[in-house]
Amino acid sequence: MDFDVIVLGAGAAGMMCAAVAGARGRRVLLIDHSTQLAEKIRISGGGRCNFTNREVGPGNFLSRNPHFCRSALARYTPRDFIALIERHHIRYHERNLGQLFCDDSAMQIIAMLKSECDTAGVQWAMPVTIERVARLPDDAPGFEVATTQGSYRTRALVVATGGLSIPKIGATPFGYRLAEQFGLPVVPPKPALVPLAAPPEWLARFGALSGSSFDAVTSCVEVPRGAVYPSFREAALITHRGLSGPSILQVSSYWQFGGARGPVALDLLPAVDAGAWLNEHRRDQQGLGALLATHLPRRFALSFAELHGWTQPLAQLSNAVLATIAQTLQSWHIQPSGTLGYAKAEVTLGGVDTAALSQQTLAARSVPGLHFIGEVVDVTGWLGGYNFQWAWASGHAAGSAV
Repeated sequence: MDFDVIVLGAGAAGMMCAAVAGARGRRVLLIDHSTQLAEKIRISGGGRCNFTNREVGPGNFLSRNPHFCRSALARYTPRDFIALIERHHIRYHERNLGQLFCDDSAMQIIAMLKSECDTAGVQWAMPVTIERVARLPDDAPGFEVATTQGSYRTRALVVATGGLSIPKIGATPFGYRLAEQFGLPVVPPKPALVPLAAPPEWLARFGALSGSSFDAVTSCVEVPRGAVYPSFREAALITHRGLSGPSILQVSSYWQFGGARGPVALDLLPAVDAGAWLNEHRRDQQGLGALLATHLPRRFALSFAELHGWTQPLAQLSNAVLATIAQTLQSWHIQPSGTLGYAKAEVTLGGVDTAALSQQTLAARSVPGLHFIGEVVDVTGWLGGYNFQWAWASGHAAGSAV
């Protein structure tokens, strides 16, 4: 069977691309190996799908080429996707930091995208296993995709197979292998937006505080020369294996991105000048733990002070000790031993090298008709709806070009 476009992967980016291409009159086939449609959308946002963010720009993404995502994001914005869900009468709400969620269920987003594809005449082949992808001879430009349901030929092939995060729902390295098959470079993938593991000696001291959650500003201590890494103020969480929570997930991507893997710093009192605050209480007869409990969870505050040996009343502490305490509270250094891997990662860092792709169409420069979109590309967003917006924008860009 012949098609104008075959899209490999029926996730967020793939369905968006197929719907846009089909609406332009292209004959489109959407192929996926899963029995369930768009599982990553279904489980996202606690089942309510953080489908985009009010404010999205290139600065919210990591890539070897930080400007690569600019064109696609500018041409399909959060306002465009919001208009789409409003047209489908999906109710939504905004949480902190511009994050938008469905009021009811992530299944509404899946149903909307499926409806858009069906309205555009997209044909489906799922679940099937792809056995081989090959270029057609020069006199018949395009590709042949051999599957367990038969072989299909197409003029344009769009790879939207995702990354390696959450393997239990079917993540595979298929897209990377396909890129390498056609001679495209791949930035080595790593788990991103992922909890950080702590070494045994740290867990021996602080592991008993598992479950303690607090507001913090997280940042990377070691930053590659010339790089500017952001800091993130959100909740941090101590776990029995290390650190998690939104602020930790955010900084985890940057911790791996530059390759330095130095300590992570946590400001435990982001709204307080720790030095001035301690000086105000410098004559107190209460201990540091009790004082910290006015800003931090009591169990964490008392244990934190005890584990550092700061148990005397504040009035008995020297100026030098108070200065050390203030510095530690504003920049508590923790050296991660690694991450909890793809099983706990929200997304994948790295992917098909953007140097090999067109910013406008997401097409491979050296292989006419071959496009890569979504998570399989070396563009990784922050936590908070940014990765879905990249899926919509890159899918729309490729769907508008094929």
